[in-house]
Order: sequence, then structure tokens, then C-alpha cells
Amino acid sequence: MSADDALGRRPVKLPANQPERFYRGGAAIAALRGTEPREFGPEDWVASCTTLHGKRDVGLSALPSGTLLRDAVAAHPEDWLGATHLARHGTDPALLVKLLDAGQRLPVHCHPSDRFAAAHYGSRYGKTEAWVVVGAAPGASVHLGFAREQSAETVADWVARQDTPAMLGALNEVPVRAGDTVFVPAGLPHAIGAGVFIVELQQPTDLSVTLEWKGFLDDAAGGHLGLGFETALGCVDRDGWADRLDTLVHGDEEGAAPVRDLFGAPEFFRAERVRAGAELAPSFGVLVTLSGTGVLRTEHAGDVPVSAGETFVLPHAAGATTVDGDLSAVRCLPPA
Repeated sequence: MSADDALGRRPVKLPANQPERFYRGGAAIAALRGTEPREFGPEDWVASCTTLHGKRDVGLSALPSGTLLRDAVAAHPEDWLGATHLARHGTDPALLVKLLDAGQRLPVHCHPSDRFAAAHYGSRYGKTEAWVVVGAAPGASVHLGFAREQSAETVADWVARQDTPAMLGALNEVPVRAGDTVFVPAGLPHAIGAGVFIVELQQPTDLSVTLEWKGFLDDAAGGHLGLGFETALGCVDRDGWADRLDTLVHGDEEGAAPVRDLFGAPEFFRAERVRAGAELAPSFGVLVTLSGTGVLRTEHAGDVPVSAGETFVLPHAAGATTVDGDLSAVRCLPPA
């Protein structure tokens, strides 16, 4: 791949981008990609223009030429993003995509809303997210939202005492399997269980309020990101969700359609399950190929072969694209 991959005129295949994290995992990512597993490589940040919280460049994706994708987009924004996206979001792709393989249960945590992030973290974006379950071990589950409403005092007490049984016990435990989709609005406390492998779409920040920090982070400051829990816990959704889980979790609806929308949250991000015969409108996007092989037939960049385990960043300037072959993939897109 030459330096031309930075111009934003053709799809670019990306290498893995796995910053070291505080929890174990990554075997499923290695199996999908055909690489060697890393004990603390549970996340692959795909086509990332976002850094880990408090880091200068950790988390940023590099193109095969060595150019950071963030720099390439800044240099050729209309080719990468398109004029409409530029008018709304500037040169920010407004999207973060990860492969996440939980080798152990993640801690109970949540993410701030746009309003809370702007007021307290100086960030344009909060962090609403959604998951496409790629694989799940037998009996695997996730925890989503409190089953019943909790008082601010109760939640603060659990956090102060680091009462893991109380926090987990108060959340809804939801079994998941491959093909399921899960929407996680900002503020919703959650924890991904061991053995769950997902494609994760997020608003482009690394802002997490970690209620259950002990045993995962070095200290409480990592849990509240410097705000103090008295303030940080103001972002937690303390409502009861037991009767509303069907608005968040949906089973596999795999059918014959070549393109199927996965989430009804176009103000945050979009995702499509893609297979042969798909006709894709021009857009900046991220393609994660889950199985099979095929060809992306682009309007302006020719044919691009694609195989299982490969990830691509797709520029707007490549134009309309059709998909041939037996592949199954997820295309992740910025807000509408």
C-alpha cells in the first residue's frame, strides 16, 4: 500500500490496533484476524481518530503507509468524509468502532451524555454506544441498567464501599448470543460478561465513569476521571429498566435482505449488516468482515477484494459500492 492510501479515494485495509487495556481478552480478535493473541489486548480500535482518555496519541489508527488516519482526514477532509458530513461535524469522523473480546467480566461502569461531557469534561461528545454480538460463550451474559430505580445515596454508598455484589445484583443480567444487538444509551450502568465478543460502535470519546474500580483500575481517580465521584455519579441513569429491556436488546433477525439496519439511533451512529447484493451509498465508514470472501465494487476506486477478519476504512470519495461474494460484514457509519 502506497502513500496514496492517505488521500481518501479508495478503501484501505487496516492492521490491528490494540492498545493495552486494564482487563484480559483478545483471543477471539486474534482468531478472527488470524494473528497471535495478547493477554491484555481485548480491544481493536478500528479506523480510530480517538485517543485513550488522557493520552496524546494512544488509540489512533495508522494507515499501512504509516500516516495516522486522523492526519489523513484532516489533510483531505472532503474526500474522506464528504461535504454534508463536513458541514455538520467538521473534520471529526464522529465515530469510534472497536472489536471487543471480553476475556473477563468488565467492571460496572457508564458513560456521560453529550450535555454532561460538555459541562464537566470539556468534550463535544459523550458516549452512547451499541454492540453487535459476534460470538458468545455458552451461558454468556451482559448486565444492563438497574432493575428498579435506585436513589443517589444508595449508588454513592455502593461506590464508596466498592460493593460489587450489590452493584451487580441491582443490574439486569441479560443472556446474549451471536447475532444479538444491544443499544447502550449514555448514563446506563452496564458490564460486559466474560466470553462476549462484539463489534462496538461508540461516540468518539474514551469517557467512562467506573463505579466498580477496585480490582480493575489503580485508584478511585481513574473511576471518576478527576471529577470526584460526588460530581461524576451525576451522569448515572438510576431509573429502573426491568420492563424496558426489549427497547435495548434485540435477537438475531438474519434474513435474505442484503442490507439490514441494526440500530435506530441515527443521531449517534449507524450500522448495517451487509452481504452479497448490498448496494451501499457513498459515505465514510468502517467495514468489519465477519465471514466469507467477496469483492467491493466501488464507483470510483475499482474492485477491492475482502476476506473474513479484515477491517477497512471506507472514504466517501470511493462512491457508491456494491458487494459480491459470500461475505457477511458490518458497516459502521457516522451519525446521519
